Amino acid sequence: MAKITQSVDLAAHGRVAVLTVDNPPVNALSQHVRKGLHDGIKQATADGAVQAIVIVCAGRTFIAGADITEFGKPPTEPSLHTVLDLIEGSPKPVVSAIHGTALGGGLEVTLACHYRVGVKGARFGLPEVKLGILPGAGGTQRLPRVVGVEKGLQMMVSGDPIGADEALRVGLIDATVDGDLAAAGVAFAEKVLDEKRPLKKIRDLTDKIAVARDKPQIFAEFRKSVARQTRGFRAPESIVKAVEAAVSLPFDQGIKRERELFVELLNSPESKAQRYFFFAEREAAKIPDVPADTPAREIKKAAVIGAGTMGGGIAMNFANAGIPVTVVEVAPEALDRGLGIVRKNYEATAARGRLTPADVDKRMGLIHGTTDWGAVGDADIIIEAVFEEMPVKKEVFAKLDGLAKPDAVLATNTSTLDVDEIAAATKRPESVIGTHFFSPANVMRLLENVRGKKSSKTTIATAMTVGRRIGKVPVLVGVCYGFVGNRMLHQRGLQAEKLILEGAAPHQVDRVLTDFGFPMGPFAMGDLAGLDVGWRIRKGRGVKAPVADRICELGRFGQKTGAGYFKYEKGDRTPIPDLEVEKIIVDVATSMGITRRAISDEEILQRLLYPMVNEGAKILDEKIAIRPSDIDVIWVYGYGWPVYRGGPMFWADSIGLRALRDRLLEFKKQSGDAFWTPAPLLDRLANEGKGFIGA
Repeated sequence: MAKITQSVDLAAHGRVAVLTVDNPPVNALSQHVRKGLHDGIKQATADGAVQAIVIVCAGRTFIAGADITEFGKPPTEPSLHTVLDLIEGSPKPVVSAIHGTALGGGLEVTLACHYRVGVKGARFGLPEVKLGILPGAGGTQRLPRVVGVEKGLQMMVSGDPIGADEALRVGLIDATVDGDLAAAGVAFAEKVLDEKRPLKKIRDLTDKIAVARDKPQIFAEFRKSVARQTRGFRAPESIVKAVEAAVSLPFDQGIKRERELFVELLNSPESKAQRYFFFAEREAAKIPDVPADTPAREIKKAAVIGAGTMGGGIAMNFANAGIPVTVVEVAPEALDRGLGIVRKNYEATAARGRLTPADVDKRMGLIHGTTDWGAVGDADIIIEAVFEEMPVKKEVFAKLDGLAKPDAVLATNTSTLDVDEIAAATKRPESVIGTHFFSPANVMRLLENVRGKKSSKTTIATAMTVGRRIGKVPVLVGVCYGFVGNRMLHQRGLQAEKLILEGAAPHQVDRVLTDFGFPMGPFAMGDLAGLDVGWRIRKGRGVKAPVADRICELGRFGQKTGAGYFKYEKGDRTPIPDLEVEKIIVDVATSMGITRRAISDEEILQRLLYPMVNEGAKILDEKIAIRPSDIDVIWVYGYGWPVYRGGPMFWADSIGLRALRDRLLEFKKQSGDAFWTPAPLLDRLANEGKGFIGA
């Protein structure tokens, strides 16, 4: 075996040369991989004894994309384009043999090959859209030529991979194989040679794109179908334009158009935000004082206390991951009702074709409901999901302390309460941690893990590990009222209430935030979550919100009662402005001596978002969040902050902290309210001309 570079080997298997990429952990397309492929193809094509070439990868996957450590750095030769042109132009057939995932540039490598085979478990995709860019090495031009325009658009605009069976059906691969992959690749190459198959260059294929040439409605209908989920993103439209070029232009001109669109995206604020967020999500897994090799408890069985909306959703997460979970409820009726809702959720997913009836039965079979608290005795992690009231939670934890096995992790699903006070109800505070799931818990990806003063490193490592295992994005935070997400949200809520008293309508406030990119505004969000939840918390803390309290006193709790800040038609979640609420607002404002006025959209946006950034600065100063990017991950995954704006702290940097700080001071001068006092960290960074990120 000849070593071409540190990560690529070339070996002869009779008349077939095998190029093996070995660049752990995911065989990323680093410069030495590109050079190895380039030089290996050259050597193999120059060798008279070689009649075909197979590209295969060592380890757990095929090439899973670009080398992310090269992002933002000057390009180094050979470029991926150069490598792919060499592969496609080879006078000898080149076969890629694929396992694991062929993603991004990895899939583009296979598309430059003349033939592709994959194992049954392989997955194929072009996920560049998730970084705010498009496939920039011919993916937008080659993929539609193989799988057709509609399928190509769907794959690239969603960024979601497909499996081997589907890849075979749509023509992306030529065969599925099993056994030793290199041997299977060689066998397929031998077959190509024996049957004297032609060099199938994708660039020359036109059948599947020709059918779209006289059908512009294909693109119009696709744009319409994805308009809602791609709102605010730039990359999806650029991908559509690139595929239009694939259909209407010769291949080389299409490649040129792809490159133009790629460069535009690469320099766009949206892509910069999405690429920043890509790294931010990965950083969130790193905890400075809890090393990566900290032993985590093995979670073989879980338990959830409470079968309500949150408890049922949390249980679903464990069942989805194949972990048996016991759900404990006080009354049989509440237990049956809760588990019935879980089954309905699964059946609704099955009705959409995303689960089979067998999947539903399997997952329900992993969820065991009981009114016997003793059933938690063999659970490795117990998550309490009862009412957000401190006396209730403390009573539950005192009870669990006597029932749970000694090494069990005891977790509280609290959104605001003091985890240390809850832990003090046990004799093992080191085993207690907060696990703040977001509603609906079976859907929302954020998991705000809250470390108490005495939470052990093993407990923290376990919560982070199990969070990832059940499909969440866990972020570690410290103890304070509302932790990170809800503490910042509270500041926004205070201003939202003041804005409607001073003259803005609830639907105007909500529209400003949806125009910014949020899926919904604060008032529609309150109606969705249930206004009675916040009302109960406020009453417990002796806090008042004049408008919200008045609305709740009328029994208007939001969507579940058909009315909250807005009205709702039966079976429809569309918020409808309500004159009755507007009258309540005017009456409250009058009673408080507030003179109402017209308020601009710009002022609304600043008054809603600038206080959140200011609170984020306080959170960082207090070490409640480890890093600014953790705050951004929390807000993107937990509260719908548009990822193409990076998160509140990244967004603040893009505005400029000095300008933001000065606007806070203007609001303070106008209102005389200390609420607008800039946080010390924000003030210091503004004076130094710095930003939060990298500060």
